[in-house]
Amino acid sequence: MAAGAVATTGGNANIAHLLDPNRKWYNNRRLIYLHLWILLLLITSSTNGFDNSLMNSFQSLSQWEDYFGYPEGGKLGLLNAIQNIGSLAGYPFAPYLSDGIGRRPTIWIGATIMLVGVAVQTASHNLSMFIGARFCIGFGLTFAANSAPMLVTEIAYPTYRAPLTSLYNSLWYTGNIIASWTTFGTSNISSTWSWRIPSVLQGLPSAFQFFLVLLAPESPRWLIYKGKEAQGLKTLAYYHADGDENDPLVLYEFQEIKAAIELDRQSANDIGWRSLLATPGNRKRMIIIVAIAWFSQWSGNGLVSFYLNKVFDTIGITDSATQLLITGILAIWNLFWAVLSSFMVDRVGRRVIFLVSASGSLLFFILQTICSAQFALHGNPAAAHAVIAFIFLFYAAYDLAFTPLIVSYTVEILPFSLRAKGFNVFNFTISLALIFNQYVNPIALNKIAWKYYIFYDCWLAFQLVFLYFMIVETKNRTLEETAALFDGEDLSARVEVEHGADEVRHDDAPSVDRKLSEASESATSGSEKLAPVPEKALV
Repeated sequence: MAAGAVATTGGNANIAHLLDPNRKWYNNRRLIYLHLWILLLLITSSTNGFDNSLMNSFQSLSQWEDYFGYPEGGKLGLLNAIQNIGSLAGYPFAPYLSDGIGRRPTIWIGATIMLVGVAVQTASHNLSMFIGARFCIGFGLTFAANSAPMLVTEIAYPTYRAPLTSLYNSLWYTGNIIASWTTFGTSNISSTWSWRIPSVLQGLPSAFQFFLVLLAPESPRWLIYKGKEAQGLKTLAYYHADGDENDPLVLYEFQEIKAAIELDRQSANDIGWRSLLATPGNRKRMIIIVAIAWFSQWSGNGLVSFYLNKVFDTIGITDSATQLLITGILAIWNLFWAVLSSFMVDRVGRRVIFLVSASGSLLFFILQTICSAQFALHGNPAAAHAVIAFIFLFYAAYDLAFTPLIVSYTVEILPFSLRAKGFNVFNFTISLALIFNQYVNPIALNKIAWKYYIFYDCWLAFQLVFLYFMIVETKNRTLEETAALFDGEDLSARVEVEHGADEVRHDDAPSVDRKLSEASESATSGSEKLAPVPEKALV
């Protein structure tokens, strides 16, 4: 098996002459408005980060543990897993809502359900009520998390699409930071408000979305898909070209989206869930998507994300205040590296970032394992402090790829017709991995302590090999052009036929058929170019 394909030229390079060099995110009023709407969508991830971090912080909070009877073992595993069980319950419905009623209404429905869950969690007076509330939060999060990143990538200005979509999952750590430091601050409150106040704050992102998200722009791709072409064109023009519907960039985007959607409609394979596995290109997409989703939770990070207090116990750090302080500092550290990587995706490339991330994660987890063993076997205090250092270094490496790229890479390699369903599979896989980890990790840590780390050392080595052979470079390409990397010249030839009778009519705007042809010609698989397919292969 050859190494992953590398693109020699990118989509943004192909349309560079269509972009106004004076239109920047900070000096154009329409782009500023657009990015404020995108920020409203990005904070969906904050809710998820808040919830996951909240449970980690509560386990270090004596007031919470005392109130709910010091849950442990299977009960503690259920508390941590129930949000993802709630997410599983929502997965059968989320893609149909996203594709059926639109991205915005689906996010609003999710935000509403999460607000109900937050209210019940805050008012909980027994463990069953608390568990039910977390199930409700997970159920609502499925709808918002299915639509929000897709809407971000589908409305973003081409220059900023990849960094903004990568920021989506990176902002998980903003929720992590607020949850960690709020709980650290309220830990001095002797009453139940020490954990009820952080629970209330968890609802802030959903509250903003409840009141504002229906005012945000809808996806132009969804509008065109639903036959609302005039509205889709108007949305593209308003935010990408100050309202000029004859702008070369807008015409290019509009025609490219139309051609890709028409192509999907003509293909008998692009119907239903079977389409995810119907072609070699789609099967490769799904293998990569399922793998990186699983890797994101099976890289050893689950031990820190949900059971950091248990990890601390194995290296002799048992003070509650110290545990909460380290958790809060780690959250800020993680946010820094994830955001930094988000802004580097188009400069460095996805493949390079994935490989650097996997290599660093493997190295630092091995060193963490060695130091944990030294402390457990010999009681060396220096080894315990080294474990903390290697946890920070491990997360710096992990955050380069497995925080920002797993969402942005997934949505960009999926064509529009498969995006909602394929992204749903991604989220479903993450939930399965999380549920498994949340039940297994506390049991394994209690039984074999640091020896459990050895399993993750082996798994991280496997991940590195898989990523080396499977990850395809997609930097600097439009969403539609990325399909050529997986579907080959067949897609480009068919798109050319679609565009033959409906080219972009503008002196400075190149026809979409020619530009997509150039994009497909530059795509390579390993070191060989994709073989052309005759134009008659239309189905």
